[in-house]
Parts: sequence; C-alpha cells; structure tokens
Amino acid sequence: MEVLASRSLIRLVTEIDDNGAIPPRRLTGTLPDLSSHQLRRATETARAHGLVRVAPGTGLELTEQGTELADLYDATARWARRHAYPAPACEFSSRIRHVLDLLAPSLATERADGHPRPSAARPTSDETEADLARPRTLLIHWLAGNPQITRVSEPEPAA
Repeated sequence: MEVLASRSLIRLVTEIDDNGAIPPRRLTGTLPDLSSHQLRRATETARAHGLVRVAPGTGLELTEQGTELADLYDATARWARRHAYPAPACEFSSRIRHVLDLLAPSLATERADGHPRPSAARPTSDETEADLARPRTLLIHWLAGNPQITRVSEPEPAA
C-alpha cells in the first residue's frame, strides 16, 4: 500500500491521466514540484509495476493498470473532498494518501462474511462509511488484479 500512497507516484499517474503522455525530457518541466530524484523513483516504480510505458513518439503514457489506478485515485479524492477528509482544504495527493491509509486496515481486517471490522480510524457516520464503499471496492479489485504491488515494495536500483 505504501507504493500506491507515494506522493510522487500519485502526481505522475494523475498528471498523465489528466493531460496525456509526457514527452521525453519534459518530465521535470511537467512536474516541477518534484525533485529529479523523486521523478526518477516515481518513474522507475511505475515502470517496474507496469503502470506506465514509454511509447515511441509520445513519451511516458499510462498502461491499462495505470489508467485503472488513476480511476482509483480520482474516486478516493472525490470521497475525501465530499467528506472534507482529512481537512476541508488539503492537497490532492495528500487526500489520496489519507484515504488509502484509512482503507488499509479494512483490507487486512475483513471478517469471514466480507464486511470490514470496526476500526477507530474509520468514519463514524453511516453515510460517510457507505460512501467509502466505492473507493474500497476499486482498491480491492485493483490490488487483486495487480498483486505485484504487494509483492515488491521498490524497484531495483538502476545499474
């Protein structure tokens, strides 16, 4: 889950999803708020996990798995904005990280009937909890289709 909650990975995936492929050598100009080290790690991580690929003529683009992850990020951000979580004003990637942190315990603590066990970190409102079902379902489906994310925490350093 730590990989998915990486600010630089969130920024990379959502930028490509929102604006299309990033041309070669334009990564730094496209995401100026990230250091070259953060960009390199995000790109290496995304490539290692099959989230992006380099397409000739267009540059760095999302794969099908990357597009599905972008949809998951969008759903979590929408939930967070709707419920002012973790605060009424918050950075997009921070909202996503907080919701993923909120969802992580429920993935490991589901009961045999498939319902999550109560947790102190969970929203208290039934409506808020019910609204969280969509991001949770998207996350569960995405993780089931992408087990490499839970097996590998970081890409190997480049030689």
